[in-house]
Amino acid sequence: MRLPYVANPPPTASASEAAIVSRITARRAPRPLQPLDLALLHAPAVADGWNSFLGAVRTQTSLAADVRELAISRVAVANRAWYEWAHHAPLAVAGGVAAAGMDVAKRPEALDLLSETRTPEGLTEAQWVVLCFTDEMTRNVEVRDWTFARLKTLFSDKEVVEITATVACYNCVSRFLVALDVGEKNGLGPDAAH
Repeated sequence: MRLPYVANPPPTASASEAAIVSRITARRAPRPLQPLDLALLHAPAVADGWNSFLGAVRTQTSLAADVRELAISRVAVANRAWYEWAHHAPLAVAGGVAAAGMDVAKRPEALDLLSETRTPEGLTEAQWVVLCFTDEMTRNVEVRDWTFARLKTLFSDKEVVEITATVACYNCVSRFLVALDVGEKNGLGPDAAH
């Protein structure tokens, strides 16, 4: 990493910082603090807000695990955030994404609903549309009307907001990870990131 990680257990300078570390540790349990946490804890208030936001996006939405983790995995590919890929691709598989679907998710080129005549093998229609929506949001920020219209035919308004928030959130995460080389995964690629 481009900065040293905070020591683990993290030192605290006040009761409020100790409470922040406690909240982050509780969210990660039973796992230990992750390199991402130990990078963020250089700025405890930022780490606290991050923990709250990421906790809501990861554990408090109505999204099925396959949709959520596939979107996060695609953000990782588009931004070359292999630390993120290494954590979320296995969760996508555990959530029900087929190996062939993960091969589509890790394609380096942009994914486009109009370039494929049918849903690629290994993906459901909903998974394919989420991948294309994620790609447009990540690579272009703006999402084309036809891509959004397809998303709306498959998901409720609540789910559309949750998918959009997930993609936005993990774009933030991936940019932080790559800029600081958290987890020392930059330049490895999806197959070497595990």
